[in-house]
Amino acid sequence: MRLWMKTGVWAVMMLIALTPMTAYACGLGPDHQNDKTKVVKPGKAWNKGKARVSAHPHYELKEIAAASPEELKGVPVTSADVYAHKGYAYVGTHRGQQSNEGVRVFDIRNPANPVEVAAFANDLPGTWQEKVIVKSVNTTHFKGDLAVVSVQKYRQDQTQNGGVLLYDVTNPEKPKKLAFWTVPEEIRTGTHELYLTVQGNRVLLLAANIYADYYTQGEYHDFSIVDVSNPTEPEELYNWNPRELLKAEDYDGYAYTDDEGARRTAFAHSIITDHKGHYAFVSYWDLGTIIVDIRDPQKPKILGNTKFERHVQGAAHSAALAKGGTLLIETREVFEPDPSDPEFERGWGYVRIYDIKDKKKPRLIGDYRSENSIRQIKAGEREPGTYTVHDPKVKGNLLYLSHYSDGVRIVNIADPTQPYEVASYVPDRAMVWGVFLHKNEILASDMGSGLKVLELNRKSQQINVH
Repeated sequence: MRLWMKTGVWAVMMLIALTPMTAYACGLGPDHQNDKTKVVKPGKAWNKGKARVSAHPHYELKEIAAASPEELKGVPVTSADVYAHKGYAYVGTHRGQQSNEGVRVFDIRNPANPVEVAAFANDLPGTWQEKVIVKSVNTTHFKGDLAVVSVQKYRQDQTQNGGVLLYDVTNPEKPKKLAFWTVPEEIRTGTHELYLTVQGNRVLLLAANIYADYYTQGEYHDFSIVDVSNPTEPEELYNWNPRELLKAEDYDGYAYTDDEGARRTAFAHSIITDHKGHYAFVSYWDLGTIIVDIRDPQKPKILGNTKFERHVQGAAHSAALAKGGTLLIETREVFEPDPSDPEFERGWGYVRIYDIKDKKKPRLIGDYRSENSIRQIKAGEREPGTYTVHDPKVKGNLLYLSHYSDGVRIVNIADPTQPYEVASYVPDRAMVWGVFLHKNEILASDMGSGLKVLELNRKSQQINVH
């Protein structure tokens, strides 16, 4: 995906590189240099440039602040994901102007007045830093706040390696680089998304090295587990071969045909774990969400995975857990609502909800679809806008979704078989990439306009938000 922005005008053009089988928006497909691109325009401008907010009778949602990343390199900055820790927001950056903008740190201790206080990981030309995770860790080697940052390549002539940067952000206003864990040079993408989890006194980095299997012809794979208990000396423990779940003869590194004859793609896109770091949930696109027992991170066990019916396009993009880890929220980033396969449904990506009390047999029990994702697109009728769901977060009985041109959607999942929307926030020309919950605020990152700080309040004591 590439974005161009003109100073003073929120004009965002999204070019999505198409692989032979699927539109992949978050990064580049393996054959991106030879593929045609498709232009997807942002959503409509609402209310003369102001955000559009809707709410359920029992909830009030409002924007309390907004802040755009500084133009440190003389060009507009394209925001990517957002994370927060101890009163600071960490905003990743996308390819944008191909200027390696790194991670931007905002002081949000006063949520109504976010202030950018630092930038880091912006000294690697030819790369971009979409994802950042921050955790407090305490090992024999390191005590403090550790940040891991994804490093993806867009200029092969400017950089040799992709992978993960590790920083000490105990003082978030003065980040200190600790190490750079790299994937093999022939992998032309790098690490796309990642996660950081703590198992007692052991700290694990889980990396989705997108299309690694394809680029190395099966010598190295997309999903890695790395011990970063000593963050200055990362040690890879495990690298998973997806052929464990696929017929080797039918899988060429990212493409395969499923049992019902649908042409599919498989690559590790993102990863989360449960709060104890016992189980990993790897979003592996059309292969579904793969549930992995990582209690022994050197000998993980594949327990099960979600699967898609013949008419569903797949595209397991990211995940969240709810109800004490018994529910899996799976978001599907479908960027082609008008697919060439005549048996696929014709609409934007939406949320699927699974009962995972038995992790070996995830059971689909519900879904949530925005009005735009409900609509079935006919050939030639695609309107400007990018209305697929992107990332999920959960707090109590509420599900928070970043939804690109559909902004931020908040959904009640008290009854996961009948979820319903309770509030939404759509900034002007929305292209909302990430959403994160921090203290009493909802943080969102819009690709064109930066960090948004929102508040959701109850109107009735009869509704339990948390």
